[in-house]
Amino acid sequence: MLKPGVTLYYVRHGETDWNLAQRYQGRRDIPINATGRAQAKQHGLKLAAVLAGRAAALDYVASPLKRASETMEILRAELGLARGGYRTDARLLEMDYGSWEGQQWHDMASLDAAECAARQADIWTWRPKGGESYKMVADRVGGWLAEVERDSVVVAHGGVSRALRALLGSLAPNEIMQLEVPQDRILLIQADCTRWL
Repeated sequence: MLKPGVTLYYVRHGETDWNLAQRYQGRRDIPINATGRAQAKQHGLKLAAVLAGRAAALDYVASPLKRASETMEILRAELGLARGGYRTDARLLEMDYGSWEGQQWHDMASLDAAECAARQADIWTWRPKGGESYKMVADRVGGWLAEVERDSVVVAHGGVSRALRALLGSLAPNEIMQLEVPQDRILLIQADCTRWL
């Protein structure tokens, strides 16, 4: 659980060409595109307004994948902070989609009908061949969350965002896919609430 009094400013990485093409990215190291760079800049401007001069006092952590680190570097520049003055944590890596990586979302029902049905039946513990389940992602993200000691800006992924909110909320496992994971908004997370900025 998130410690009382600690606030997370959670940013999903900026858009990539694979997001645009609706492809499962998972662990593939895809860079952000021009739209993603503009989104990262807007996140930095919004955080500058929200944090009102205390940006340097926060912790900054990102997934090690290029799309997250590039987003972090751009938003830090808008905050007037050194682009590289943050750390990465492998526990924030995107869900490993295994054999599904690179495939388009809408093709999976025809390419892998049995696995799509299995996923629908148990979204929390199902995993693609060679990949991870949401439960596995939540287990590693939970280990990271337990170590968060102060207000932090976090840049990671859509699957991580869903797993994190499942850990913090009272969601039934089948509700996790209903959670929004936009790339153009910041999720403010506190022990007793979450809301979009």
